[in-house]
Amino acid sequence: MRKTIADLLVESLVQAGVKRIYGIVGDSLNAVLDAIKNSKKIEWIGVRHEEVAAFAAGADAFLSDSIAVCAGSSGPGNLHLINGLYDCHRSRIPVLAIAAHIPSGEIGSDYFQQTRPEQIFKDCSHFCETVSTPEQMPRMVTIAMQHAISRKGVSVLVLPGDVASDEDKEKVPDQVIHVTNPLVRPSDSELERLAEFLNNGKRVTLLCGAGCEGAHSQLMELCSKLKSPMVIALRGKEFLEYDNPYYAGLTGLIGYSSGYHAMMECDVLLMLGTDFPYRQFYPKDAIILQVDIRAEHLGRRASVTYGLCGDVKETIKHLLPLLEGERESKHLEKYVSAYEKVREGLDSYAVGKPGRVPIHPQYLTKVVSDLAAEDAIFSCDVGTPTLWAARYLRMNGKRRLLGSFNHGTMANALPQAIGAQFSKPERQIIALSGDGGLSMLMGDLLTLHQHKLPVKVIVFNNSALSFVELEMKAAGYLESGTHLDNPNFAEVAQAMGIEGIRVEDPADLESAVLRAFKHNGPSLIDVVVNRQELAMPPKVSIEQAQGFSLWTLKAVLNGHASDVIDLAKTNLMDKFHF
Repeated sequence: MRKTIADLLVESLVQAGVKRIYGIVGDSLNAVLDAIKNSKKIEWIGVRHEEVAAFAAGADAFLSDSIAVCAGSSGPGNLHLINGLYDCHRSRIPVLAIAAHIPSGEIGSDYFQQTRPEQIFKDCSHFCETVSTPEQMPRMVTIAMQHAISRKGVSVLVLPGDVASDEDKEKVPDQVIHVTNPLVRPSDSELERLAEFLNNGKRVTLLCGAGCEGAHSQLMELCSKLKSPMVIALRGKEFLEYDNPYYAGLTGLIGYSSGYHAMMECDVLLMLGTDFPYRQFYPKDAIILQVDIRAEHLGRRASVTYGLCGDVKETIKHLLPLLEGERESKHLEKYVSAYEKVREGLDSYAVGKPGRVPIHPQYLTKVVSDLAAEDAIFSCDVGTPTLWAARYLRMNGKRRLLGSFNHGTMANALPQAIGAQFSKPERQIIALSGDGGLSMLMGDLLTLHQHKLPVKVIVFNNSALSFVELEMKAAGYLESGTHLDNPNFAEVAQAMGIEGIRVEDPADLESAVLRAFKHNGPSLIDVVVNRQELAMPPKVSIEQAQGFSLWTLKAVLNGHASDVIDLAKTNLMDKFHF
C-alpha cells in the first residue's frame, strides 16, 4: 500500500505514544486527516479555535508527563496556535505543533494565506523546520519531538499540504523518541560552598517554585534542619502548600504579607527551582543563593551571591549531610505565625450571608474547593480567578492546578480544562473562568458539548475586567474600557446543550455547585460576584497608596462617589457590619 509523508508522520506519533491531535481541519491538512482516519490509532480532537487546540495540548502534556500534539491549517489556521504555544513554551511543556503550509511551489509568491511560519514560531519554539522532501521523514519527527521532550518546550513542524501527500518509502523506527531522566546535581565542592553560606546564616528563608515538584519530603527535612520558613511562588503551590508546617505563604502581587516579610527580613535567601520574576519582591541586603536545573536562569531575577545548577531533590539529598549545628527557631516561628494570622484574615472574607449580594468571589472559591473531589484538577483564568485560586483553593498532594502563570494570557482556563479532561477522563476537571476570559473563547463550550466532556465551568461574573480595574486604581486612573455587558452565561450554556445554572444569592451557592458537580456531563455555573473586591498585594508601595488616593479623588470629582462607597462597604462590611 502506498504510504505518504502524512502516513509516516502519524505512524511516528503513534509509536511515540501520542493518542490525540487537537486542531481544526483545513484543506492543507487533508493528507494528515486522511492518515489519521486510516491509522485508527490516533484521535482527531476538533475544537472551535486553534488557540484552544494549543492550550489543550499543553494541559494534556502537563498532566500526562509526555508530549502532546496540536495542528493548524495554512496561514491563519496555524497563526491562531501561537498564543497557546507561547504559553506552553514558557511553562516548559513539551508540545509538537504541526503547522500546515501553502503549496510548496507557491512559497515566495505571496500566495493566498501565505505566511512565514519558520520566522513566526521562532521565538516560541526550540525547533521549527519545514518538511520539503520524503527523505526527511520520519527522521524530522524524531528530531522535533526530541527537542520538545529534552528541552521541555515547543517544536514546530511546517508541512506544506502538497508535500504531506507525497509518497514516502522510508520506515518508522520502533523507537521514535528517547526519554531520558538523568540525575543532575552540583559538584561536591559546589555543595560544600553552598552549605557554608547556609551554616553561617542566622535567618534563612526558602523561596520554592515549580522546580520543587517531587521534592516535598526533602524540603521538609531541609526546613527542619535550617529552621527556615518556606515562601512559595505560585507555580509551586500545588506541590508544596499541603502538609507543610514551615509554610509562610505566597509572595508577589497575589501573595501575602507574611511571605513578603519572611523574604525581606532574612539574611540568607535560598531560591530552589523558581524563576519568580518580580524583582521588587526580592531582598536588597540578604545573601541570595539559587539552585536551578537551567543554569541560564541563575542570577537573572536578583543579584545572586552563589548559583548552582542541579535538580532540587538531588541537590537537597546531597546537601543535608553538610549542614551543621543547632539553630534558633525564632525566625521560623515568627513567619509561620504571621501566615496563620493572614490566613485567618483572608478566611474572614470567604463568607456568604443569605440575601447579601453580590457574592464574594472568595466565598465562591472556598465553596468550590470544599466541595470538589480530593483529586480534582483546576484551571484558572488570568486575573482575579488566579488571585482567588492562589488564596482559597486547598491543595493536598493529589489535586492539580493549571494556569497561564508565566505567559499571563486571558482565556486559558476553558481550553486547559478541555485538554485536562481528555488526558485524565476519570478525574473531576474544574475551570475557574473570568467573564472576560470565558467570553473571549466562549465558542469552545461547544467543544465540551460535542465531545461530551464533563468539565465544570465556574464563571466569576462581575461584568468587568476587574484585575485591570484594580491595576488602574492603584495607578490613580479612573476605570476605562473595563466594563463588560454580559449575557446570562447559564442561558448561553443551555442553548449550547450544557447544564447551565445561574447564582445571584449566597444562599443558593452550595446547592448549585453540588448540582453542577453531580451532573453527568458538562455544566456551567454563572455566579454574579462582587466587582468591588480590593485584593491588595502584600506590600503597598507609596506610589500605589498615592495612586489609590488619586483614584478616590477623581471618582468623587467625576460623579462616581458611589463606587468609592461600594468599595468601602465591600471590603469592610464583614469587619464592621455595614
